[in-house]
Amino acid sequence: MNLHALRLFYEVASRGSVTKAAEAMHISQPAVTAQIRNLEQELALTLLSPQGRGVCLSEAGELVYTHAAKLFALELEMTRQFTAYRDGSLGKLRLAATYLPANHLLPAWMAAFKSSHEQIELSLTTSNSRAAFNKLLHYEADLAFIGGSKEAPAGLLREELLMDELWFVVPGHHPLAGKTVALAEMLQQPFVLREEGSSSRETLFAICRQYQVQFPQIGLQFNGQHETMRAVMSGYGASFISALEAAEYIHQQALARVYVEGIHAPNPIAVYRRSDEDLSPACEQFLAHVHAHIC
Repeated sequence: MNLHALRLFYEVASRGSVTKAAEAMHISQPAVTAQIRNLEQELALTLLSPQGRGVCLSEAGELVYTHAAKLFALELEMTRQFTAYRDGSLGKLRLAATYLPANHLLPAWMAAFKSSHEQIELSLTTSNSRAAFNKLLHYEADLAFIGGSKEAPAGLLREELLMDELWFVVPGHHPLAGKTVALAEMLQQPFVLREEGSSSRETLFAICRQYQVQFPQIGLQFNGQHETMRAVMSGYGASFISALEAAEYIHQQALARVYVEGIHAPNPIAVYRRSDEDLSPACEQFLAHVHAHIC
């Protein structure tokens, strides 16, 4: 079916006049009439009949008009949605993140973004850095927010957003609370650590290798940072955690920092994306929103 001819028929039927339709479409009246005749021949149906200075629909014309109205309403909605997608106000955004950004940064960023982008579907999966990278590489996430000094794996680009720090912490009443000690002394404590693949654990072990000291005894292991901190606050062992995560509990004296001689462990938070594709408009809008909140 000739959709241009169908459009002209729809305009004539909607306005009840070939003249008005020709003016609206910026073409001549004879051209409109010729196109509608061609459509009638194509369909083997009579669609219009003269009525005074205008036209009226035949029974077949009513049927064709009903379907044409649905078709062009759908076209209008498609155009509206495509425009919204292009300007970043419509779409889906799947985020993956490690515990720190997922719990301390992204909820506020996502809530503020959603308030002004109601038509964008937002979801967040929290995991360790290894799993977050895998989600991004396997197209199960659009962006990954990861804490720690992680080089971008092949196929990904890294952009640093802000800088955190990793601290040694103990229960608030611990003998080492607030003291400055040597690394070897600190590592004599049993440690509560995250699972293999977590950034804080890998950083701690890298420090041990750098200073050629034995890895700490792992007394307890958890798959979440909240559980890790809760165990230490309950009175057991030591841990190596983000300053952003620990600061509130140190202020409450549920945790205490231990200062270790010569150790400074920066903990950058970065966003990662696939290097072989452009960001969707929704991703671009969200990253711009994140940058604005950081600044």
